[in-house]
This record gives sequence, structure tokens and C-alpha cells, in this order.
Amino acid sequence: MDGIDDREALIALLKRDALRTGTFTLASGRTSHYYVDGRKVTLGAEGAALVGASILRLLADLPSVQAVGGLTMGADPIVGATLALAGTGGRPGLRGFLVRKETKGHGTGRLVEGPVESGMDVVIVDDVATTGGSSLQAVDAVEAIGCRVVRVIAVLDRLEGAEAAFAARGLDFRALVTIRDLGVEPLPPLVGDPA
Repeated sequence: MDGIDDREALIALLKRDALRTGTFTLASGRTSHYYVDGRKVTLGAEGAALVGASILRLLADLPSVQAVGGLTMGADPIVGATLALAGTGGRPGLRGFLVRKETKGHGTGRLVEGPVESGMDVVIVDDVATTGGSSLQAVDAVEAIGCRVVRVIAVLDRLEGAEAAFAARGLDFRALVTIRDLGVEPLPPLVGDPA
């Protein structure tokens, strides 16, 4: 498939498997008229293949990128899918990493797991972006070990402030699809909503 076909197939999968309408309480405590569980798509074979191929296309203009990763759990299947396809997709040296929500209390005590090191150019990935908070937590963690974040990519942008939060940090943001692509109108961003 090509990028256009992949995008349409991804939209169809998200609508069928991940999108729920009703009344939902979000992590922020805010109430929403819809919920998107991206892992319902990224943890399936078809969705993983579509997402991995789409992420690789968004890395094509970034030859310096050495690794992709993000905050566990949303990023986990995206990283795996991207790496699985990278070997045959022209990026055999691409590495992955995962950012823990808190420092591990045993072993090496690392916050960032994987073969990344200071000086690397990396891309942050996530399944769903709302205000950008999860991805920004991952950005902070990898910047703290000396990596340079050159792009943030979400499978779906809820259009509720993530793009502005990334822009405020000087980060290039791309989304494979937006909530409007699924036929749903987003909630308005909250004034002063924290990233």
C-alpha cells in the first residue's frame, strides 16, 4: 500500500476498533464525548503494520534520526512495529527506547530503557495526543540524557492543544490522523490547560 491507502485503512481501523462515543472521564479529570483507545489498533497485526509503515514515511526526511521511542505504554507497540519494519524499510540501524513513568527502583534505576545515548537524534512517538503531556514527559527524559528530539509523532491528534504545546517547546509535531478524520468534533482546548 502507499501512504494514502495506509491512511484510509488506519482511519477505518480506528473508527471500527478504537473509537467509542458516550461520556468518558479523561486522565485530566475532564469529561469527553468520545474516547480513543489507540492500543486497540497498534496491538493488532494490521494496525501495527500500518502505523509502523506510516512512522517510517515520516522519518524519511530525517536521515539523522537514530532512535524512536516514547512513554510506556502508548509508545510500546508503535516502537516495536516501527523497528520490525525498519530493517526492510531502509533503516536497518534504527533503535528503539521506552521511557518509564517513573525511575525504576531496582537494577540500573533507569528512566529511559534501550540503546540510546547522549548526542543521538531521536523521535518521540505516542498513540493519542491530547494536550501533549505524555510525549513532553518523554521529551524531558531523553533530553536529560543528552538526546536531541527532532520530531514528535502521534497516531491520532485529539486536537485539544498538543500541537500548541509542542510548538511552544520548538518541537516539530506530526499526526497520522486527527479526530476529525474519524468524523468526531474535538473538545475545545481549555484556556491555560497544562501540557
